[in-house]
Amino acid sequence: MDAKVYPMTLEGKAKLEAELEDLKVNKRKEIIERIKVARSFGDLSENSEYESAKDEQAFVEGRISTLENMIRFAEIIDDKDIAADEVSLGRTVTFVEMPDGDEETYTIVGSAESDPLEFKISNDSPIAQAIIGKKLGDVVSIETPGGAFDVKITKIEQAN
Repeated sequence: MDAKVYPMTLEGKAKLEAELEDLKVNKRKEIIERIKVARSFGDLSENSEYESAKDEQAFVEGRISTLENMIRFAEIIDDKDIAADEVSLGRTVTFVEMPDGDEETYTIVGSAESDPLEFKISNDSPIAQAIIGKKLGDVVSIETPGGAFDVKITKIEQAN
């Protein structure tokens, strides 16, 4: 069975490594201390502080495992061999919705580092799927769960 590959930028990988380090060095210690304090309260069967700390410990350990896997199978995006006017992973793309002209700008990244609040969308998203491989000036129809709309690609930049 082939392991899943996680395409990402160098910046995205560094962010995941920093989160992993924080979880291992700081968060684990905080949770262990919370468990110790909760145990000192006595009967664990009705101890909500203990249960809460154990639940958080399970979540953190799961996140550590996920991050280690993502970092281990990271594939750093290299868009240097792709034409400057072509949309690809790692590129920042500006497009105008047709016909009303609303302009939107997104950076296309791997799913591991997507963050819509920072305008970083996953290469698996409907928008990215529709525009990857398209060129500057192309008009593209994007199918989303909310319906289809057309956009015109007005700017393509290499991300940092």
